Amino acid sequence: MSVEPLTAAHLFHRCDPAQFDFQTTAELEELTEVIGQHRAIEAVRFGVGIRREGYNLYVMGPPGVGKHTLIGEYLKERAKDQPAPPDWVYVNNFEHPDKPQALRLAAGQGQRLRQDMEHFIEELAGSIPAAFESDEYRNHIQNIEDELKERQEKGFAELSEEAGKHSIKLFRTPSGFAFAPMRDGEVVGPEEFAKWSQEQQTRTEQVVSVLQERLQRILQQIPAWRRETRERVKALNKEVTMSVVGHLIDELKASYAELPPVVAWLDALRQDVVDNVKDFLKPEDGSEGIPGQQQESDPRGLHRYKVNVMVDNSKTKGAPVTYLDNPTYLNLVGRAEHVAQYGALLTDFTLLKPGSLHAASGGYLVVDAHKLLTHVYAWEGLKRALYANEIRIESLEKLLSLVSTVSLEPEAIPLNVKVVLVGDRMLYYLLHAYDPDFAELFKVTADFEGEIDRTEANNQLYARFVATLTKKDKLRPFERGAVARIIEHGARLVEDSEKLSTHMRSIADVLREADYWAGEAQRDIVCAEDVQRAIDHQIFRVSRVRERIQEEIRRNTIYIDTSGERVGQINGLSVLSVGNFAFGQPSRITATVHIGEGHVIDIEREVELGGPIHSKGVLILSSFMASRYAQNHPLSLSAGLVFEQSYGGVDGDSASLAELCALLSALSGEPIRQSFAMTGSVNQHGQVQPIGGVNEKVEGFFDVCVARGLTGDQGVLIPASNVKHLMLRHDVVQACAEGRFRLFAVETVDQAIELLTGTSAGTEDADGHYPEDSINGRVQARLTEMSLIRQTFAEQAKEKLKGEDDEPGIKLNEP
Repeated sequence: MSVEPLTAAHLFHRCDPAQFDFQTTAELEELTEVIGQHRAIEAVRFGVGIRREGYNLYVMGPPGVGKHTLIGEYLKERAKDQPAPPDWVYVNNFEHPDKPQALRLAAGQGQRLRQDMEHFIEELAGSIPAAFESDEYRNHIQNIEDELKERQEKGFAELSEEAGKHSIKLFRTPSGFAFAPMRDGEVVGPEEFAKWSQEQQTRTEQVVSVLQERLQRILQQIPAWRRETRERVKALNKEVTMSVVGHLIDELKASYAELPPVVAWLDALRQDVVDNVKDFLKPEDGSEGIPGQQQESDPRGLHRYKVNVMVDNSKTKGAPVTYLDNPTYLNLVGRAEHVAQYGALLTDFTLLKPGSLHAASGGYLVVDAHKLLTHVYAWEGLKRALYANEIRIESLEKLLSLVSTVSLEPEAIPLNVKVVLVGDRMLYYLLHAYDPDFAELFKVTADFEGEIDRTEANNQLYARFVATLTKKDKLRPFERGAVARIIEHGARLVEDSEKLSTHMRSIADVLREADYWAGEAQRDIVCAEDVQRAIDHQIFRVSRVRERIQEEIRRNTIYIDTSGERVGQINGLSVLSVGNFAFGQPSRITATVHIGEGHVIDIEREVELGGPIHSKGVLILSSFMASRYAQNHPLSLSAGLVFEQSYGGVDGDSASLAELCALLSALSGEPIRQSFAMTGSVNQHGQVQPIGGVNEKVEGFFDVCVARGLTGDQGVLIPASNVKHLMLRHDVVQACAEGRFRLFAVETVDQAIELLTGTSAGTEDADGHYPEDSINGRVQARLTEMSLIRQTFAEQAKEKLKGEDDEPGIKLNEP
């Protein structure tokens, strides 16, 4: 069962620069495709192409793989050949000012209508006052007023003439009109009138009574005459207004004749101008108007004839592609702003502001899913708009029933948009599980790969990617050796010598930093040395914690042995992550055994420091022990396993193989070489399973050994299935090639324990027994011994209790 150390070729899959037929990346064409994302590209192509309700896209995958870049470039390419969507404007609803009217216009006509209405208002503001201040208008008004005065004077004159025939005089008093008798052309006073005969008085009073009735009829006609005069004035005002407004409106209607809603609105506007012509005239008393009315920009309220352009596609080429970086509810659906005036907050249709849905309608809207879900009501607002296929501006306060004040209710604008959510996989699965609307609205999923196969064709694409980025960011050209080192780094990022990372953000960072170091070295071309320096410096900047741990191991504050032999003690390997930097750390694992009931105690779990996966690994090795060694007798074992000097949580099953080997050592009495460290999980049959972070784990123990001096006996045991994942540092590979450090790939626990102890594990014979001098034989013998001891102890205890029960006056059930 001899296992040979891995050769240097197994530890690092080198990229041969000779496979490239270029000297520098300046000779390569730019990359026009996305590397290794065929599945995602097909999904995006389908999702964008299908024009059915609910077929919006969710783009998911690890960060940094170029999701936003691919989506943005593809949507722009697709959108440029599509027609520009229409403009949308809000105008005043003259019948219901609290419900602004939405008008649809062809692309570019929104601004045109706004400018036309600005000119219209300017024209009215000057032309109407001029028309009403003209001599012609004043003469018309004077004539109408003179006619009223003439009719009144004529009526009173006729009445006065009639009264004179009866020697009665009609004259005005401060309180109205009065009649008085006359004699000889003189008014008779009350005293003299009393001296008249009764017959004369009676006759005079009868005449006065008739005259008063006629006077009353005249006075009753005066309001009707005045009303008629006002109507004539109104008709004149309408005529004058129409003479100014009519041709202006007719010109506008002719310009927008193909848009019936606009024509209808212009007709309503003309009527409103006629009905409210006083708003164009300066108050006679010179006042500034009524407090509470909008006056700052337009003191005569002419703002109601303005046009609020919500969607302006005058400069849009093709369909719009909008990326919303801050997807709040208001930024999505729009809002109604307010102005403070005289202590009150006022709003009108001119203060309506568009959201990203307005800008993206007719095209595409790209939103970060996580940001969308973190803003109050934004997700619900988006779903509501997509379900209704319209954009309705409503305040959050009203939607949440927090206020009941009167506000605007703008007419909804139709929505035609393809929404692309960009997020991670976990968020996608959570939305699918907890929001049934999500599956109805986002039926297309574009799943981005985090890695691709490391083939010669993909190596060439990687080289073209390097060339593309160098030209885009104006970096120095990379020689082919530098490109080969980039490819090797791409394999290390995914911890697989047969794969390459599609996390292009990390690759781009290395390229930019390598260009910097080439500049520091005053080179015109980036070489492999510059790439390696960039990688090393990235690690150096974030490796403070790793160095502190290594220092504590060197100072024996953290106990790690790299020489000698110990029973029940082994060096396990774990990975710690600090931000985006992961590094390996060796940990001492110890096992103790004693007679018991077949339980392996996970001390980490007992004190709630062990995670569920780690606990599962301990239970698996317990099952392995029982199935291999306790087929014919009870497993009379109690064991304790612990990560020494562990003061935080422990999870994962990558130490289960090391824990099993420590347990076998404790049972067999065979010491484990402390010059070895081990990683790997184990199943119930003793097979070694792959784990993650194998490169970091090997390098973590290697660094400890280097600090204490490499002896050639030190090494690491890894699962055989992890060999393809090895992309170790060059110093580790060199040390292994020189025989100063060794790596072994094991497939079973028997191979591992033989390497660790130098003693044969032993093979089971037909009767289920192992050789006595083997590890398995000693473990089996020890467990059999424990079982017999436990059985003997139980029988002795039973006999003792029986003897005590037979003694007079003693009963077992008595206290």
